[in-house]
Amino acid sequence: MRNFNNLPKNWNIEKIPELLFFQEGPGVRKWQFKDSGVKLLNVGNINKGKIDLSSTKIFLSEEEAYGKYSHFMVDSGDLLIACSGILLENFHNKISFVDDENLPLCLNTSTMRFRSLDDDILDLRYFKYFLQTEHFNKQLRRLITGSAQLNFGPSHIKKIDIILPPLAEQKQIAAILDTADSLRQKDQQLVEHYTALSQSLFLEMFGDFIENPKGFDQCFLGDVLCEKNSIKCGPFGSQLKIGEFVEAGIPVYGIDNVQINRFVNAKPKYITEEKFNELSAFHVSKNDLLISRTGTVGRACLAPEIDKAVIGPNLLKVRIQNSRFNPVFLAFAFNYSNSIINQIKMFSPGATVAVYNTGNLRKLNVLTPPIKLQNQFAEYIAFIEKQKQQAQMNLEKSEMLFNSLLQRAFTGELTANKAA
Repeated sequence: MRNFNNLPKNWNIEKIPELLFFQEGPGVRKWQFKDSGVKLLNVGNINKGKIDLSSTKIFLSEEEAYGKYSHFMVDSGDLLIACSGILLENFHNKISFVDDENLPLCLNTSTMRFRSLDDDILDLRYFKYFLQTEHFNKQLRRLITGSAQLNFGPSHIKKIDIILPPLAEQKQIAAILDTADSLRQKDQQLVEHYTALSQSLFLEMFGDFIENPKGFDQCFLGDVLCEKNSIKCGPFGSQLKIGEFVEAGIPVYGIDNVQINRFVNAKPKYITEEKFNELSAFHVSKNDLLISRTGTVGRACLAPEIDKAVIGPNLLKVRIQNSRFNPVFLAFAFNYSNSIINQIKMFSPGATVAVYNTGNLRKLNVLTPPIKLQNQFAEYIAFIEKQKQQAQMNLEKSEMLFNSLLQRAFTGELTANKAA
């Protein structure tokens, strides 16, 4: 063992194999998959620091699981991670402990498990948080350079150093970070609660668009929004060339800005004022409905209050210029109406190619509930959104607190203050 010069004198570093047993799952073949038996873990089962097997449809036969693959069977208390196809900034969400309720469960490829070789030397909860530090991330990035995603295995893990305080300080660090992590998880759950509440309210007030149990009128979107430029596709390459983008100026919004019922201030591209004036048909105004036409086709949100902006080639824009639709209602309809979602999928089967256009959009069959009911729904949503924004602010604060504590914990600062 050797000391770091910038760490407390009684803190050391070790190689991970000296402290932990770790193992990646086997490469189970598709022909081995069964409809029942022992569940196979996959990358998608580890999300937000938890294991969710509710959507798992891949099983091994009990004969293979407890025979050929018995040494890959997961135990309660194992620490699991996803180790393939993961963005580095999301890696902290792909780490979770195993509970009894998750068993029986078998590792699969692209997943790994860890166990402490000696609980009197390494606390596994402490190691869980070490995996989320820059100390770990920097070492991993050096080993897998050239990839935007994390794709690593045991050969990489065995080369990584771990900072090792005395066991008592490991437990202090884990306890402090457990508390901070619990706080941010509660804030996250509250944000998700308000999102679910909005969706439930939409379905309660308007019902399923396919069955239309409330008997609302129906129409084609293009028949209602027939004014010029009310439905517009982003500029084509001949109208907006790559060489016309500049470092600063008027923003050009793209699919990264449009999330489900949420406009995100992702960094846009920019054009000059002169180019902006040329693209007058593509200008964005408050409450324009912005819709993705590539990637996750049909994802929609309302534009915020902005000074000047235009839509890019990968977006569609709907401007509500009459009294038949409330923009808030229409945004929810695009995101939560199975009828609209299915129609969009029908016109864009590839879902990754820009095949969805204004012609498709005008042919959408939509319900037109009474505008009074739509306006009432928008008022309810405004109240819910106000509460959600406060919850989101609290979440951002708890995220900042956790990240600050995480950074300080692995320098000795937290436990030094604790001891004082």
